[in-house]
Parts: sequence; C-alpha cells; structure tokens
Amino acid sequence: MSENKEIEIYADGACKGNPGPGGWGAWISYAGREKELFGGELLTTNNRMELTAVIRALEALNQSCHAKVFTDSVYVQKGMTEWIVGWKARNWCTADKKPVKNDDLWRALDVLAQQHTVQWIWVKGHAGNAGNERADMLANKGVEQVLQGAIA
Repeated sequence: MSENKEIEIYADGACKGNPGPGGWGAWISYAGREKELFGGELLTTNNRMELTAVIRALEALNQSCHAKVFTDSVYVQKGMTEWIVGWKARNWCTADKKPVKNDDLWRALDVLAQQHTVQWIWVKGHAGNAGNERADMLANKGVEQVLQGAIA
C-alpha cells in the first residue's frame, strides 16, 4: 500500500450494556483483498469500542496510504473532523474545560491518522450498507469472544 493507493475501512463497535461487555470489528478492503479484525473487552463502553475498531484497523496498515474510513459513529466522525483540533488546542479539554472522555484512545487515533490521508465518512448504521453490516457482525463476534472467555 502506498499514499496513492486507496483502501476502505469499515469499523464498528458494539456493547451489551453501556458500560458492559463490548466488541469492536473492522473490515479492510484493498485491491480485491480483504482483512477482518475483531476483539473486545469485558467492561467497556460503546464509544471506546467504536474508537478501538478504527485504531486497530489503522494499526494493521503497513504503509502510509489514502484510507476511507466508514463509521456509523457520529462520535468518531465528528471527533476526527471537527472536535479534535479544539481538544488539542485546549490540552485535551472540552470547550467547557472538562477532560475529554477517552482521551487515551483519541490520542492514539490522532497519531495513527496522521500517518495516512484519512477521509472520515459517516454511514447510517443498520441500514443495509454491506460494509457497515460486516463490521457490525465482526464487532458482535468480538463481544461473543469476550463473553465466552468470561464463562470459561
């Protein structure tokens, strides 16, 4: 992959309870090749899983490239396109001077996103978008994996 190569990433998070057991999933597509990633945590939030899905997908890229990131999370999309500049200018505080929630993940995502040219695209969840549905399936697979591990 290189800067002029375009990849597509569909990322999603899922949580059974909020907080509760959660999962993240990402489907990466490039030049006819595909990669599926998923995982989860026993006690987390949906927003943390949404962020983790994109982080894990960008970590999987072995070269700088143009990435179209599709997410059904307004939190992720607006966070990366609108809010992050202000948060960084205010030393990771919101406009009302409160610490940004999930700043550990936002900071990690910011570093990774700067290694690529990223286009952040919001898609409506559970609306028949094949890539989003696949990422959702993977996120739920991550939840199942966590729950099975908790039972074992």
